[in-house]
Amino acid sequence: PDMNGIEVARRIRKETGEQVPIIVLTAYDWADIEVEAKAAGVTAFCSKPLFMSELRECLYSIVNTDEEKEKRGIETEFDKVHTGRILLAEDNELNQEIATAILGDAGFTIDIAPNGQIAVDMLKKSAPGYYQLILMDVQMSVMDGYEATRQIRNLDDRKLASIPILAMTANAFEEDKQEALRCGMNGHIAKPIDVKVLFETMKKVMR
Repeated sequence: PDMNGIEVARRIRKETGEQVPIIVLTAYDWADIEVEAKAAGVTAFCSKPLFMSELRECLYSIVNTDEEKEKRGIETEFDKVHTGRILLAEDNELNQEIATAILGDAGFTIDIAPNGQIAVDMLKKSAPGYYQLILMDVQMSVMDGYEATRQIRNLDDRKLASIPILAMTANAFEEDKQEALRCGMNGHIAKPIDVKVLFETMKKVMR
């Protein structure tokens, strides 16, 4: 209302002089407005509804900072050293999609368990070595990540029981990290996920 996206972009360029990238989000075909939008200072376009793959592709096309190059370099290096299958225990669909996109880009195959009980069951049915790592959300329905980890560590099959497990939680307090370690997890990753921290932590615990 009151001012459309193209006019907003035009005002930003004129009144602030900032060259920060501007992406127009639209549910319509942007072919008819592309020339006007580019002249107003729009950098790129992305369709609605948003899909993670399309949004990521759009962002990669306009972001070319040293930090981004560094992150992509880490992913490439990691891909050369470690690739395989990861069990992701996560009950939030958006978080599932984000983690799958990040890890998929690095060459991993992802299996998703929507709660801790299913994660335990999936691991028990797998052969030792089938999963290289479990990324375990802490707060899940049915069974939380702490209890799921305790049950995994108590499995009769010691090879399955010793699989590396990393906690993923929005709670980044010291007591949360200590609880993760007490129940048998190998490390702790805070949400929202920092790609560099994720891969560095994974490299420390994966065999």
